[in-house]
Amino acid sequence: MLTALSIRDVVLVDVLDLEVEDGLTVLTGETGAGKSIILDALGLALGGRGEAGLVRSGAKQAVATAVFTAPDDADLIALIAERGFEVAAGEELILRRVVSADGRSRGYINDQPAGVAALREIGARLVEVHGQHETVGLLDWRNHRGLLDAYGGLSPQLSGVAGASETLKAAESRLAALRAAAADAAARAEEIELNLADLDALDPRDDEETELAGERAILGAAEKAVADLADARTQLGGDKLPQRLSAALRAVEHARQRALQAGAEGDHPVIARLAAAAEAIDRTIVEAVEAIAEVDAAANAFDFEPGRLDKAEERLFALRAAARKLNTTVHALPALRIALREQLRLIEDDAEAMTDAEREATAARETYDIAATFLSSAREAAGDRLAKAVMAELTPLKLDRARFRVAFEPVADGRRGPLGVETVRFQIATNAGDDFGPLDAIASGGELARFALAMKAALAGREDQRQPVMIFDEVDQGVGGAVAEAVGQRLKRLSSGAQVLVVTHSPQVAARGHAHWKVIKADRDGATTTTVVPLDDERRREEIARMLSGAVITDEARAAASVLIG
Repeated sequence: MLTALSIRDVVLVDVLDLEVEDGLTVLTGETGAGKSIILDALGLALGGRGEAGLVRSGAKQAVATAVFTAPDDADLIALIAERGFEVAAGEELILRRVVSADGRSRGYINDQPAGVAALREIGARLVEVHGQHETVGLLDWRNHRGLLDAYGGLSPQLSGVAGASETLKAAESRLAALRAAAADAAARAEEIELNLADLDALDPRDDEETELAGERAILGAAEKAVADLADARTQLGGDKLPQRLSAALRAVEHARQRALQAGAEGDHPVIARLAAAAEAIDRTIVEAVEAIAEVDAAANAFDFEPGRLDKAEERLFALRAAARKLNTTVHALPALRIALREQLRLIEDDAEAMTDAEREATAARETYDIAATFLSSAREAAGDRLAKAVMAELTPLKLDRARFRVAFEPVADGRRGPLGVETVRFQIATNAGDDFGPLDAIASGGELARFALAMKAALAGREDQRQPVMIFDEVDQGVGGAVAEAVGQRLKRLSSGAQVLVVTHSPQVAARGHAHWKVIKADRDGATTTTVVPLDDERRREEIARMLSGAVITDEARAAASVLIG
């Protein structure tokens, strides 16, 4: 619901604050008073075109603010959230647009900066404008399916199709993935088998490359290392070293015995020295024997079987060649062997999985087709009802030669989805014998606006459907009398439980309003300004009398106005 409209320095309006009520609000005024400025300002707040020409002469900027009560519309609330703003149903939603004198434009939603595209997108969900040269929403055939579904109350059928479509999409995606995998695997099956056979024959082991590289390094150095060890044993004196050391130990012991026999005491320094020498030689003998044994053990460690180095090098070469062929590393060969074996197993298992997936996809497709058929049937029935309802509205609106129908066209198989299997188009023929065509084939602007009114009157037949704010700009252009009366009746009926604003020159339409605004242009302080005056009952009667009689308001016109108002 639109609750307020604030305008600052837009064209001829300097300051204007309007409170908007439920029901039908009519805007009247003399030609050229500036009624379109009010709609232009509202359109500006809703993301319409902003340009420097909208800024009042001498002002720095133009500002238009539209205040709404956010409707209980989950899709709209979600859209607002997607654009980065938070508002709940029933809370205030403020759309503001500022246009500078240099033409630059800024937008705001609830006083937070917003792109013009966001204003336009949200505004289109809040307000519909129907005029002589545009009827937002109705002319775009892409909206017709949603309008028909809302009119027909087809939410249950739509939910059924949407659920079946989601299931079908998942089943077809799984089947397509299996088919792609199977095709790829089948194309590679022979190659996989050959590579697996090579790896089975090679039988690579974890960390084998590291082990072989280390072994090859040791084997390559073995010959020189054994020669070095032999030289080390020679330098140690071989088996003669312990013998010479033993002989030296005996000689030292003999010397100690002679000294003792000559009368030297056991604690004599010479005796102590000889004893220390004997102990050192004895230790040397032990360590010499141990050193020779260790050198011999090291030499024995290099005693590999003949050809062992060649075998290690051949094995390492084979592993690395296999890795290059398979575009991997030697380290990854064992894991690749397992993976190839698993791929072959999957190829064998895919046939059963493919059969299951095909069965699921077929069942999902049948379920979708049934749901889509129910939806199509319900749409056709709703289309017939809508066509009859629109046709009933056309004659009173001086469109008695026009014919209306709802046309259905099947969509291509690839475009079958959650919205069903057909497109919906509203079509009209304006004269007898004419072919049906799109809505904008209507020739005159007045006919287009009245047809939009007929459509909205018919589409609003379901009371449980939320209606946006609807604006009709001179929908009564070129008609009068009974036709104008019919226009007024439909606008009032359309405003029941909704909000409708209409710019009108017709007293019959103006008399149907719940609220009446008069647009006045006047000169003030040397400048021309436009303002809007909400009329009370007396001034409303006077304005309708003016519309009936012209410049001179007669008592007869006042009486006629009273009759129209009722």
